[in-house]
Amino acid sequence: MTALFARHALLPDGWRRDVLLQWGGDGRFTAVTPDAPAMDGSESAGIETADYVLPGMINLHSHSFQRALSGLTEIAGEDRAKSADSFWTWRDLMYRFALGIAPEQMEAIAAQLFAECLRHGYTSICEFNYVHRAPDGALYPDVAETARRVIAAARHAGIGITMLPVLYAHAGFGGAPLRDEQRRFRAGPADVLAIVAALEPLRGPMVEVGVAPHSLRAASVAQIRDLLAGLSPERPVHIHIAEQGGEVQQCIDHSGRRPVQFLYDNLPVDERWCLVHATHVADDEVAAIAASGAVAGLCPTTEANLGDGLFPLAPFLERGGRFGIGSDSHVSTSPVEELRWLEYGQRLAGQRRNVAVTTDERRVGDHLWRAALAGGAQAAGRRVGALAPGYAADLLVLDEAHPNVSAPPELLNGFVFSGNDNLVKDVLAGGQWVVRGRQHVAQAAIAGRFKETLANLRELRP
Repeated sequence: MTALFARHALLPDGWRRDVLLQWGGDGRFTAVTPDAPAMDGSESAGIETADYVLPGMINLHSHSFQRALSGLTEIAGEDRAKSADSFWTWRDLMYRFALGIAPEQMEAIAAQLFAECLRHGYTSICEFNYVHRAPDGALYPDVAETARRVIAAARHAGIGITMLPVLYAHAGFGGAPLRDEQRRFRAGPADVLAIVAALEPLRGPMVEVGVAPHSLRAASVAQIRDLLAGLSPERPVHIHIAEQGGEVQQCIDHSGRRPVQFLYDNLPVDERWCLVHATHVADDEVAAIAASGAVAGLCPTTEANLGDGLFPLAPFLERGGRFGIGSDSHVSTSPVEELRWLEYGQRLAGQRRNVAVTTDERRVGDHLWRAALAGGAQAAGRRVGALAPGYAADLLVLDEAHPNVSAPPELLNGFVFSGNDNLVKDVLAGGQWVVRGRQHVAQAAIAGRFKETLANLRELRP
């Protein structure tokens, strides 16, 4: 057993003083004791001390290979008068990039991403993995080849992971056949369930496996039903939905209903679902998501980068809706930036301040961090996001010497809304110290392999 004494720690019931956190070899907290006898160097018997400790954040939406695209798609098209750049033009570039990445390169990219996420305060990630096949479209001898590579990267970096093999069968509503450049993504219900079965031996305290119908345009209702019928009922289910206005119109043309309405009319959406983006939703759809207990998976930096739009957060929170955050295409790997822009987007849209609050919590930073912890943990399907016995021993130690770190109750507002320095000093994930003094413990090896991979992929860059 190992332990940490925190002078201030954010527990499920709020900030507490003098907290002794203890964890075992399985990477879970065995005891969390507030108001413990104060410790100094002579009394602690080797137990480390820290001033400010938070639960690690959950990143509920990731396409890890897209980390290699960061900064490479910010070039305007040649004929802007004819066709403005959009999500759809970005997607075409992403397809081209995805066609040439080998599994070992996917692993190297994912390891770099996960190390960056850990350094900034994410200790768990949900991987929405849809590059299943070889570049020629053939299945690998191991149907779970690419998923295994990403899980191996998570283990190397030390981050907890929920692997979500993606059901991806169509190019559009009504069963449109996949385009040639989508050939690596093709997976029907039987394929996805085969991947889930192959990954079963890897499940454990740091690894969970769920599924992800890519979207209503890429998977039919019948296919999603077949997938759910073959899946254990406690496993998480994620889906992209209503990300783009064009997608909404396509769904209306196909079904006569908007995407969220179409989903809820046809499938049993409940607490194990995560609806990713849900950007373009009507009032009744906002109410339906909140009432079902599903998590809205919000990715503000990616949604801004792609020009998606803004999720209607205020009415969702008023209805008791649950949300979490994800870095998606990884233009940012900072939960602070994600939460900051979640709030700032709402302020810009409504020309008001302090949106993400409730009658019980008026501090914006506190509500954002704690709500995203709860929603992210629910979406991950793992016991994470809380400094409590039985939960994964994931925590962040903030830099007590930094001028932007102040004592509770102002700490989280300062953490989220003050400056751009990374205030995370040390990170524990699954009972292992993976970041020390802002450096990932395997940073040199991971970064070296990543740089070599990028050099080899230069000819694929759009």
